[in-house]
Amino acid sequence: MWRRTYLLLLLLRVYFALSPSYLHPDENFQGPEVFAGRIFSYPSRLPWEFTSDRPIRSIFPLWPTYDLPMSLLKWFYMEIGSGNPPPQLVYYVLRGGMFLLSFVLEDWAVYELVPSPRYRRATVVLVASSYVTWTYQTHTFSNSLETLLVAWGLVLIRRIVESKQRSSFFSYAVLSFITVAGVFNRITFPAFLLFPGLQLVPYFLRRPTSFAAFVGFGALFASIAIYTDTAFYRPSSSFLENIRNPIITPLNNILYNTDASNLAVHGLHPHHQHFLANLFQLLGPAYIAMILSLFSWPIVPSWMRNARALSAVSATFILSIFPHQEPRFLLPCVPLLLSCMRMHRSRVFLTAWIIFNAFMGFLMGVYHQGGIVPAQLAMRSIVESNTAAQGIKSMPDASVFWWKTYSPPQWLLGPDSNTTQIDTFDLMGMPGLELIQILDKAVPRCAVTSPVFLVAPTSASFLDEYTSPSTPATPHTPNLQLYRLWTHRKHLNLDDLDFGDDGVFQTLSRVVGRRGLGVWSVRRACK
Repeated sequence: MWRRTYLLLLLLRVYFALSPSYLHPDENFQGPEVFAGRIFSYPSRLPWEFTSDRPIRSIFPLWPTYDLPMSLLKWFYMEIGSGNPPPQLVYYVLRGGMFLLSFVLEDWAVYELVPSPRYRRATVVLVASSYVTWTYQTHTFSNSLETLLVAWGLVLIRRIVESKQRSSFFSYAVLSFITVAGVFNRITFPAFLLFPGLQLVPYFLRRPTSFAAFVGFGALFASIAIYTDTAFYRPSSSFLENIRNPIITPLNNILYNTDASNLAVHGLHPHHQHFLANLFQLLGPAYIAMILSLFSWPIVPSWMRNARALSAVSATFILSIFPHQEPRFLLPCVPLLLSCMRMHRSRVFLTAWIIFNAFMGFLMGVYHQGGIVPAQLAMRSIVESNTAAQGIKSMPDASVFWWKTYSPPQWLLGPDSNTTQIDTFDLMGMPGLELIQILDKAVPRCAVTSPVFLVAPTSASFLDEYTSPSTPATPHTPNLQLYRLWTHRKHLNLDDLDFGDDGVFQTLSRVVGRRGLGVWSVRRACK
């Protein structure tokens, strides 16, 4: 039974891994976008974390995750004489890589972390049935990598502590590497291993040479990480100059995130956000069951009596100190807390668990901003075919404006062709009238010389008056017309929910009923 269920869930994980939903801009702009421009010469726009005077993101953990598979793809295509691989292949290879990391490393770690052989298979199935495993863990997030590093950090700690013989230096080296990679990947990593790591104190006190080996390997890996970052951000500097003036990205990250004014730019949340909202969003019925167990006998429920629960709960408390709180910050908690539970035989729980994960899986894994990646992959053919249809033979540069969507990953456009360059403008959620003013300045006066396109959710009712040729222009509106060229229906824009002004029914009927992402050609209604 468990084996068949696990294989079915594995197929589901493959499906969601290859579904182009878009959970957060960081899954592109803090990983693939950074390397695609350097390796393939694709258009790319580095985020501020990589371009500031004190960069806060490390390249060290990103190299094996993104740089290596991209470089191997480029080498293969160069060997067969085909130039660069298409961006859609690169995209799905990276997604496939994240799926393999989750399938192999996460499931293996969960299996090892559960001490009782009786519950191991059921626990692996429970973790595999979570929508977080299907979606977040198969996306290119630093948080997804952090989940794997936390889980294997706990595995190594347990192996070292429970070993009846002296652990090998290889174990200390691996734990040191995990610790360094975890810190350079995300500064939140130590919060998950701080208290479970205290188990190593008595062990190292009895074996000082083991502690020296752990520290020595850690210093070696940290030195490599610091030099890797410094060489990346200062490619023209000499070796000695990089040694004398290193760039320590975790330190820059800590200094940045301890400034409340910096966090206010990204959004401030109440300190109870993680416990009251974010964990529930990730765990659903399982979190309710855990909360209810706190009000029954014994006072400390059985699921809290292990290092996994200690890691998850203590880390959530520590991360709650900081006012900027997003659900993805707690991704490592999901397999840790689910591995502490025993599978409920209650039909009510199982039904609620299946419904919750099915709903959240398709919402976050298929529909959430699901049209952005397909639109960007198809953009070059859309632009070129429409330009030719308008009778423009010179193939001029095209301007594409994105409105009410997440920031589009520019590397998915692929290399600029010899005839057409696509300029991307991210307008985010600006007011509609400002959008029209920008389009008015961009669209040529009747003579079509430089085509302009708009990408926006089809649920944006503000655009309706510009899509119907029979609707006369209002006094504040330029004489613009939108002609839809392309639509992707599996797209929901949750940021467009406006229950206060439109009411619940009208908002849901608009956002869900008119779901989709459209690409329009913006032209003048010339007489």
